[in-house]
Amino acid sequence: MKVLKVDHIGIAVKSIDAAKKLYHDILGLDDAGSETVEEQKVTTAFFPVGDTEVELLESTAPDGPVAKYIEKRGEGIQHIAFRVENIEAALAELKEKGIQLIDEKPRRGAGGAKIAFLHPKSTYGVLVELCEREAH
Repeated sequence: MKVLKVDHIGIAVKSIDAAKKLYHDILGLDDAGSETVEEQKVTTAFFPVGDTEVELLESTAPDGPVAKYIEKRGEGIQHIAFRVENIEAALAELKEKGIQLIDEKPRRGAGGAKIAFLHPKSTYGVLVELCEREAH
């Protein structure tokens, strides 16, 4: 498995519009747009920072994973995403090495990326996302 870079850092927020005041208005980061991913009950907004991005995550439903995260832990960093060359091979390798997977197979994420999550019990309490994106 080859990790190419930190793809993004996901931050759970109650309101993307409110959080944009910090990331766009105060810090001056460009807003690369928002997208709703219905299957995950979330709206995302990306703010590029160099070769990575900050991803704001707002739940679209009270029972969504981001809403549950905020209810349990409050707003803040929810996950870190690493870009990999081949997500299927990475998942197979990690499973073989004893890492507990949330997603056995990749699913569609924001921006059309293939994504999968690793269980925090296997990653020292951090929700780790793997993502594979088409080369531009």
